[in-house]
Amino acid sequence: MVAAASVLGAAAPAPAAPRAANGQVVVFSTELQPLDVYNNPSGCQQLPTVAHVLSNQTDRPVQVYGNPFCVGPSAVVQPGFGTHVPGGAGSFSA
Repeated sequence: MVAAASVLGAAAPAPAAPRAANGQVVVFSTELQPLDVYNNPSGCQQLPTVAHVLSNQTDRPVQVYGNPFCVGPSAVVQPGFGTHVPGGAGSFSA
């Protein structure tokens, strides 16, 4: 029984790697700077230092963090929505 369980466990497929979001995350910082555009974002992305507003134009929710490491509390931004982002060293993950 134990041998059968170990064989079945070894035959289990590996978990799928997270896929990139399709679309763009667009970040507005100031009127004097061009928009920062993240095409098909995947993983943790550090926000510009003076980032002000994030717009999620992807097909998946993104999470916004108050630190550059995508850890700790976060705000979820659904596709088609936006949010004000923390200044300084924020980040988002898709």
